[in-house]
Amino acid sequence: MKKNQLEIACFNYESAIIAQENGADRIELCENMKLGGTTPNSILVVKVREDLKIKMHVIIRPRGGDFVYSDEELTEMKQDIKQFKKLGVDGFVFGILKDNGKVNKKQNKELVHLAHPLSCTFHRAFDVVKDVEKSLEDVIECGFKTILTSGQGINVEEGILALERIQELAGDRIEIMPGGGLRSSNIKLLQEKLDLTFYHSSAITDNTEIANPEEIKELKNFL
Repeated sequence: MKKNQLEIACFNYESAIIAQENGADRIELCENMKLGGTTPNSILVVKVREDLKIKMHVIIRPRGGDFVYSDEELTEMKQDIKQFKKLGVDGFVFGILKDNGKVNKKQNKELVHLAHPLSCTFHRAFDVVKDVEKSLEDVIECGFKTILTSGQGINVEEGILALERIQELAGDRIEIMPGGGLRSSNIKLLQEKLDLTFYHSSAITDNTEIANPEEIKELKNFL
């Protein structure tokens, strides 16, 4: 039976272990929180994988900034996917756009194909696409299983109505995972509007880059 689940964005080994110990269903591993998350180094991936029993998705994002990538950057992303597949990760998180704000179907399909049979999440590049409805169809066509989005708002609270609409349009074709400023203080608002899904949070409540165990427990309590 489907139920609400929790993914914690982890920027270091400590957060991954805290997430597991406090009931998270899955982590998204990345580095460089100030850049919004970039591809973690392989040493960190190996270390986390060795000690993690829950599912572990890894972000594939060579740098901060926009989501339009050069041929060299695309090659780097492909190499990271190949390497991390061998390390036993459970899925990947990425998203590539064109200069005009449309989904780059060709490049995304290449990465989804390379990641197969592991599942892929289209990350918050979705929050800057020009046409949400067309982009939703493009992401589905590319073979992604999930879209991580704030509903194009600064955070999930601001994007709540758009999230509801996107989930409605998506139906059961792709999972819409709300993320971006999601905390135990606002998750109930989202639950009132959304169907069962995965929720995404860093659970960071201070100036560190470490997940707060109490915040994770609170988030889980609401689910």
